[in-house]
Amino acid sequence: MQGEASLIADRESRDSFAPKLRAAGLENERIYQELFSFTGLLDQNKRLQRALSDPSRPVEDKAKLVDDLLQGKAHPLTVDILHDVVGRRWSRMSHLGNAVEDFGVDSVMYLADARGVTLRVSIELAQLHSAFLALPQVRSKLSDPYTPEADRVAFLKAVLAGQKLDPVTEILAIHATRALRNRRYLTIIQWLINKLSRHMGETMVTVTTAVPLAGEQIKRLTATYTAKLGRPVHINSVVDPAVMGGMRVQYGSEVTDHTVVAQLQRLKRTVG
Repeated sequence: MQGEASLIADRESRDSFAPKLRAAGLENERIYQELFSFTGLLDQNKRLQRALSDPSRPVEDKAKLVDDLLQGKAHPLTVDILHDVVGRRWSRMSHLGNAVEDFGVDSVMYLADARGVTLRVSIELAQLHSAFLALPQVRSKLSDPYTPEADRVAFLKAVLAGQKLDPVTEILAIHATRALRNRRYLTIIQWLINKLSRHMGETMVTVTTAVPLAGEQIKRLTATYTAKLGRPVHINSVVDPAVMGGMRVQYGSEVTDHTVVAQLQRLKRTVG
């Protein structure tokens, strides 16, 4: 949970740069990479993170340190964003890294907008989340901080081979295992789904069934969850024969599982 100072700093900073990132369009291909790289640099160097988040250190001094690290090779908007965040007050030094990562994800979302694939990316991430829920060994390896980053990324690419995901989906899926930052892989994926949903102004509701939903079922679910959540929703229908029957519904961190396989598992635990 971020402190009040961090919440204010994060909101003000990201709100001020949202129009600029949107206007950057396809240039976000470069910007997000630079921001993610800087996030990694902060995570690997606590001394640097402390220096850049120290409220007693002059802002000009911190901005110069950023410039020295970037060596004049970063996109101007990346430089402006980093100058802005190091000039703000954060409740904890780790919140500075959170803010830079948030900006990196924002940059990826505006890249998706520029390519016209934002909804597709959101759906594909939801499908990945649903699929990995049934693959605990895969989740474990992707979340293992003791496995080298390069090995986790290579493993994920092997798992995703042949899936024909949008390149932007792959960017976010890879970032989730590359930058664990004391989080579990699916926790990061869900965070990304939530950010994309807010970005699009709607909530993603993933419905997993053994057979495809009929059009009328999707309409009823849309109406039901729009009324329940009080905002527009998008129904992401996932077909998984392994659930055998029934329905699993997930939005945000809320999961309602009325599938046959879940009922059998509950019965097994009760009898056992």
